Amino acid sequence: MRFDLANLPNNIDTLRGMIVTQAANFAAELGARETELAAAKAGLLAKTLEIEKLKLHIARLRRAQFGRSSEKIARTIEQLELMLEDLEADTSVPAASATSLAADVEQSSSSKRSGRKPLAEHLPRQEVVHEPSCTCPSCGGEMRKVGEDVTEVLDYVPGHFEVIKHIRPAFSCRRCESMVQMPMPSLPIERGQPGAGLLAHVVVGKYCDHLPLYRQSGIYAREGVELDRATLADWVGKTAALVSPLVEAVAQHVMAAEKLHADDTPVPVLAPGTGKTKTGRLWVYLRDERPYGGEAPPAVVYRYSPDRKGEHPRAQLARFRGFLQADGYSGFGRLYETSNGAPATVTEVACWAHVRRKFYDIHVATNAPIAGDALARIGQLFDIERAAMGRSPQVRARIRQSAARPVIDDLAAFFDASLAMISGKSELAGAIRYARSRWSALMRYLEDGRLEISNNAAERAIRPLALGRKNYLFAGSDAGGERAATAYTLIETAKLNGLDPEAYLRDVLGRIADHHINRIGELLPWNIASGSRARAAA
Repeated sequence: MRFDLANLPNNIDTLRGMIVTQAANFAAELGARETELAAAKAGLLAKTLEIEKLKLHIARLRRAQFGRSSEKIARTIEQLELMLEDLEADTSVPAASATSLAADVEQSSSSKRSGRKPLAEHLPRQEVVHEPSCTCPSCGGEMRKVGEDVTEVLDYVPGHFEVIKHIRPAFSCRRCESMVQMPMPSLPIERGQPGAGLLAHVVVGKYCDHLPLYRQSGIYAREGVELDRATLADWVGKTAALVSPLVEAVAQHVMAAEKLHADDTPVPVLAPGTGKTKTGRLWVYLRDERPYGGEAPPAVVYRYSPDRKGEHPRAQLARFRGFLQADGYSGFGRLYETSNGAPATVTEVACWAHVRRKFYDIHVATNAPIAGDALARIGQLFDIERAAMGRSPQVRARIRQSAARPVIDDLAAFFDASLAMISGKSELAGAIRYARSRWSALMRYLEDGRLEISNNAAERAIRPLALGRKNYLFAGSDAGGERAATAYTLIETAKLNGLDPEAYLRDVLGRIADHHINRIGELLPWNIASGSRARAAA
């Protein structure tokens, strides 16, 4: 509560009441901040204890790793190492809801271990001198050097580590004794040791090349660079927080599309304190207009949720208006329904590849003639699509109407006739009912040349995550799943735009610390790609 000092009341009782109210408000605010601070301390302490407990458990398992059970123990150690990575990354960045006091607690805890080892002497060093003008900015007098500050930053250039040695000479004016020194260039992590290239290398190693941090630590140690897993986890957590505005800019571009591809994949996540694994989900939303010659850059955004409840994709797609091509997951269903008399904002487009897959599995298992005939007919539809690829939406729609519609009409009659001849409880009958129940959504691509016959584009975007899951990439925590979604959004969008993801992240991390938030779009992959092409042409 603020008082207008120029218009305070003259009545003493009124003034006394204002002071009492102000004191009560201040006490309430102080109490709330103390409660938040206590909660932050408690959370930090709980995570610290969990980290120490995991380290002890891993040490015991390593001592027991021999004999017949060694393979099982090795797998358990890998799982625990990944959980430890995510917990250590969790403690590197304060929660979004924490106050500055909570952030101070975390900063003070990290400052206890701020003593750094000097960087290895064998690493090559590149000196960058930041020297001010030779004349005094105050009086124009001659400057003399009186000292210098040296800051060493560990960076990674493709193929090797190197140390960037920032030298900042300090000068004094002979006439007025004014001191002048250039400021230290901004680093991706404030007062941090890693350069942008090293951070990009670690993030791409973990999320693109599927190398957990403890393995990266071992690889770097063989090159004579000691970077423990906890340090790398701290960097990953802070990097994810740093690029989060850029991820939201990608998401805004994706959700502005008229058509999206969507899919999801399970993620094994260790539940803290239980030793058991739960199943989270990573959702993918892809915008790609290249098949029909659209001009908007391709982009993909990933989102994490702790389960597969329909409320998650509905919240993630709240801003989207247009066609959604996805599988038959029921959680999307409410997006396609009218609400309070208003038409649905999202139109369902089904996937012919999902239909084909069901008949393929039956044909491989039983060699059923009906399944084989269905496969041949669906194959004709995909053959027609190859001729339409890259054409304008109008041309694609004409091709589909003239060539694909008769095939689909015949297929509908074939399905209905076949269903009357086979057992209703058979898998083949189930595959036919799956297709016929989605017939309107399956035919929708015939009417609009912007739509695709299948959702294979989203499945391709899911494939790198499946490979990572095979390497136990996401076996850490819910926060680890969210960091993975952040990293994959930038890595896979860079790939879609023809960029090397590590080079792209190196560029972004080298600039984003000083970049104005309302110009974050300049760092989007397609804008950086167009800038690179312009520089190459020049």
